[in-house]
Amino acid sequence: MSEGRVTSMNDLEKKSFYTFLALYLVSSFFFVVLSAFWYYSAQKNSLESETYYKLTHIADKLSSRIINAQMKGESLSLPNEKGYEYKLIPLSEKTEYKSGYFDEEDYKILVSSAPQEHLNIKYVLIKTKLFATKLEALKQEVFTFSVFIFASIVFIAIILARLFMKPVHKRIEQIESFIQDVSHELNTPITALKMSSSRAIQKKIYDKKILTNISISTKQLESIYKSLTYLNFSDKQEEPRELDLAVIVQRVVNYYGELCLAKEIEVRIELKTTLLNTIESKMELLFSNLLSNAIKYSMPNTSINITLNEGVFIIKDEGVGIASDKLNAIFELYNRDSSIAGGFGVGLNIVKQICDENGIKIFVHSELDKGSKFRLVFTL
Repeated sequence: MSEGRVTSMNDLEKKSFYTFLALYLVSSFFFVVLSAFWYYSAQKNSLESETYYKLTHIADKLSSRIINAQMKGESLSLPNEKGYEYKLIPLSEKTEYKSGYFDEEDYKILVSSAPQEHLNIKYVLIKTKLFATKLEALKQEVFTFSVFIFASIVFIAIILARLFMKPVHKRIEQIESFIQDVSHELNTPITALKMSSSRAIQKKIYDKKILTNISISTKQLESIYKSLTYLNFSDKQEEPRELDLAVIVQRVVNYYGELCLAKEIEVRIELKTTLLNTIESKMELLFSNLLSNAIKYSMPNTSINITLNEGVFIIKDEGVGIASDKLNAIFELYNRDSSIAGGFGVGLNIVKQICDENGIKIFVHSELDKGSKFRLVFTL
């Protein structure tokens, strides 16, 4: 997938991408809205308290000056509080007033009886628009900050969604490639079977060459079937028992004898009895994948050397080899180092899985155009 391009995704990936993005953004939106509401409510309450105490403080200050002016016989001097308006209500005022804290349009109003009728002043009324002004500024601040936070979340969500889709896209690509490779691998032996059987029916003579082609194709299909079965049903375990690995290796070599003859590849073997408590089908699949891989990547008129001695199995071919920078990746599922031969990138992964399950150490040495050597060390 090109970096972050949704356009390179298939329909399923796009659906997953946008579903993840939508869920993340909807949940984040509600979180931002709730957080903004909580912050706004807390700040509004704080501003309300601040306004109330400020009005009370001014009312007390004015009342104190009124009382002092009467008691000392001085003229009344009133302070100037910026942003606050006040009115002294005399006893003679006919309009009815009630002590308390009120809202009136954009004003916050406090009516205080603190003057206690000194200088014939019954109430002090203080009002201000600062609360409304500050509240409007708070709304704007919360809105702007929320938009910025949500925009940041959108940006982060897109990055996260793309990062989330990278391994998914890679695995889908691997699976698509795997399906194509399996289709190709199956097509070769199936075509050979059809042609050989068709020739045999037409000739009405079942010669050795035709039967050999049918046998090789059948074994190729069986090998693919065993590998796919292991990948899908490897959790179904057989009971381990003591086996002679030399017998299993010999059986595998015999199994691929016709294919080696067809490719003019000589297999040289040197086997000694090696007993191991293990599962037969897995050991057979282990040696089978190693040998079929060696055959697959070997040129005609070359040789494959196999030895089994004192718990060490070695298979060495004279094939195309593997570049040193790719050796670490050869055991990855669906990995194919070379497109020279067929295959669908599961053989060596199965080998590694079986080795890990049985405590078998595996070592690989390879050179391009010279061949590869796999060495397995068994714990007997």
